[in-house]
Amino acid sequence: MTLYYSLVFLLLVAEMVIFLALIVPLPFTWRRKLFTFISESPLVAKLQYGMKITFIFILILFIDSVNRVYRVQVELSAFSKNERGGGATVMGGSERMEVQARKFYSQRNMYLCGFTLFLSLILNRTYVMILDVLRLEEEVKNLKGEPAGKGKGSSLKNIGGAGEVGRLKEELASKDRDMENLKKQVENMQKEYNRMGDQVSGSGSTPKKGQ
Repeated sequence: MTLYYSLVFLLLVAEMVIFLALIVPLPFTWRRKLFTFISESPLVAKLQYGMKITFIFILILFIDSVNRVYRVQVELSAFSKNERGGGATVMGGSERMEVQARKFYSQRNMYLCGFTLFLSLILNRTYVMILDVLRLEEEVKNLKGEPAGKGKGSSLKNIGGAGEVGRLKEELASKDRDMENLKKQVENMQKEYNRMGDQVSGSGSTPKKGQ
């Protein structure tokens, strides 16, 4: 196996380990801290950018390996037709083994690159789904009045912003209290206005002496 295919194999193993780490059941707090670190770390962001470039090269290797498999298969088919038709060109044992070996290596490289690319798509989708689950769990806890990670100094604001729901509920309750106080003040002012109006109208209707 050449150096670049050895690196592809190591990348495939690393993807398998990461996938297992993602699906391992962990407590909600641990999982939230882990994904908060992944989403905020600049080193992880640079690593993801480099991996995108790496997968482009792996895609090129995959296309090349598919082309090699096709050419070897055409070569084997041509020799088989000559042998069945009694042609002059007959493949010897060593030649047949050499072609079969090239076919095996080409298929191995094709499967290696193909599975690496396929697993990268699975990892990306799994990561997005776990983030969605964490957001939903955070929102459910906040709506139930049980803020997740209270007193532990951790939140998912950078991931999902679910803590915004609780803050808006507190602001709404505060505005409701202010509205009730304003209504009471208006009622008191209305009562005072009516009382003063009654006094004025009563004093204005008092008959003068001598009339």
